[in-house]
Amino acid sequence: MNQNDTVSILGSGWLGLPLARSLQLDGKTVRLSTRTENKAKQLAGLNFKSYVVDIESSLYNLDDLDNLNNVQDFLQANTLIINITSKSLSAFQDLLIEVEKSSIEHVLFISSTSVYGNNQGICKESDVLETETNLRKIEKLFTDNIHFDCTVIRFAGLIGRKRHPGRFFAGGKSIKDGNAKVNLIHQFDCIKLIETILQQQAWGEVFNGCADNHPTKQSYYTKMALSLGYPEPECLIAEPSASKIVCNEKIKTQLGYQFIYPDIFNIIC
Repeated sequence: MNQNDTVSILGSGWLGLPLARSLQLDGKTVRLSTRTENKAKQLAGLNFKSYVVDIESSLYNLDDLDNLNNVQDFLQANTLIINITSKSLSAFQDLLIEVEKSSIEHVLFISSTSVYGNNQGICKESDVLETETNLRKIEKLFTDNIHFDCTVIRFAGLIGRKRHPGRFFAGGKSIKDGNAKVNLIHQFDCIKLIETILQQQAWGEVFNGCADNHPTKQSYYTKMALSLGYPEPECLIAEPSASKIVCNEKIKTQLGYQFIYPDIFNIIC
């Protein structure tokens, strides 16, 4: 097997599984992790090489050698895509030890625009972050490592299949800070952006992933709720309103990226 054509994806959820399917169609060998044996069997049934890997279960616990062995088997690839929601610094430190012992040459770390403050205004990748969140510390674990090249994608709020924004407030929840701007990206663009980075070998970078337009939360979520036949959600106004707007210029200029859904009003979920 040519490991240059092998990608390991840590996490097989809402984004990880459709990403794996897309990479597989592109001719890649995909190794896919999950935290349960039942899910691993389901993934194997979809013709994926599946592994049970839970980084929050101690990789060095002598009672959990299966997890440790699975990690090294899982990491027999050229590229690792980290796509899990864990914010455990110690768990990622343990994972990093295993990555350093493996054949991994490139790491794509899926992060979040939550690293930017709500009152930061226009948020660019080059910004110096005043507050270092736990997620930012985890990013730096990988970007500062000398054993592989790492690129970070900071995705905005995720919408798409099974995540229609009109349903976010369908259960009677109120829209908080209605004058704040919306920062979202469609699942299809997440996948396409990841594939663009892999195709262009754009390593050693930090990229924001966010659609072009930023309507207010009140106007956007009201329209989306009404489009599904839900009642207009209650809206609360905060003073002052959050100023956060995630800039996507870098991916368009440096990668030549063209969005599938640049306008978040015109989405299909």
